[in-house]
Amino acid sequence: MSFRKAFKQFGLLVGLSGLFILTSPVLAETADHQQHEHQPDTTAWIGMYNGSTPCVDCIGVKTTLALNKNNSYIMITQFLGKSEREYVEKGKIVWSDAHNFQLTSKDGKLGNRYLLGDNALTQLDEQGKAYTGKQAERYVLRRHDITANPPTTSHSH
Repeated sequence: MSFRKAFKQFGLLVGLSGLFILTSPVLAETADHQQHEHQPDTTAWIGMYNGSTPCVDCIGVKTTLALNKNNSYIMITQFLGKSEREYVEKGKIVWSDAHNFQLTSKDGKLGNRYLLGDNALTQLDEQGKAYTGKQAERYVLRRHDITANPPTTSHSH
């Protein structure tokens, strides 16, 4: 390969790399902007949700899900009657509209889908539909605030 041909290929590679670097932040910004378009207007959804969802080979899946203002989550699950171990998952909340979202773990794995209700989250099936039948109520995580009333501060003089 001639020096001139190698130099042209190197220049093309550098040029394409520069173009990719320049457009990447725009793409990330656009995706982030679209994410916030679907997010609910209020922050009433932020908080801790608890419940025990159905499980095929255990008593139930004890679930605690914390939704954070920055669209991140922490979910702790335990397979009741099977293990004492608690599994911790962290990731991002991806809103599909103002009432529906899907969890996406830090490693990019798509997780549960939920419907935002009044102080409750209803886990949805893989098609984004609510479960029906006798077990339907068990797919609901209820919101539980850590403290009912904010702590009061007393000033003694």
